Amino acid sequence: MDKFNKLSGVAAPMPITNVDTDMIIPKQFLKTIKRTGLGVNLFDEMRYKDDGSEVEDFVLNQPAYRDAKILVAGDNFGCGSSREHAPWALMDFGIRCIISTSFADIFYNNCFQNGILPIVLPKADVDKLMDDAERGSNAVVSIDLEAQEIKGPDGGTIKFEIDAFRKHCMLNGLDAIGLTMQQADAIDGFEGKDKAARSWV
Repeated sequence: MDKFNKLSGVAAPMPITNVDTDMIIPKQFLKTIKRTGLGVNLFDEMRYKDDGSEVEDFVLNQPAYRDAKILVAGDNFGCGSSREHAPWALMDFGIRCIISTSFADIFYNNCFQNGILPIVLPKADVDKLMDDAERGSNAVVSIDLEAQEIKGPDGGTIKFEIDAFRKHCMLNGLDAIGLTMQQADAIDGFEGKDKAARSWV
């Protein structure tokens, strides 16, 4: 998993509540087990018309937000089924941070396992950042995970809270597999002793 320390980029506003995982990546795109290639179908039913052409007024189709790295979202983002393809699609599109007042638990956990930083803030702070994001290509927001700070286009700073263990994992690029591999020597040692003690296994 890629390390996350500092991020600076355009923030796209998506003031929709209860965005579920089927909206993020519709079920017909769940056949793959690859983490790449899903970005083109992110928010597929909102981004494209039936003929495959783009919906011009959808936020991520607008020129100012095509390269957005941050999403400022409505309440209860990522609800619905527990598909890990949702953070895969966001990551593949280029979204590395999502800011909202709340997230569905499973989606929230999946984000951390896939290098996306989900930040929970009070509604007043999210409203301020949503307003900032409406500025289009001028909506450059900076995230400093180490300092736990968000800086808006005007230089204002918002502090955010994050679990210390999750912060450590993000800063060091550690998902569940990475954490396990840190104990490789201990695992090898145990397996060696177990094999000697139970050679018939």
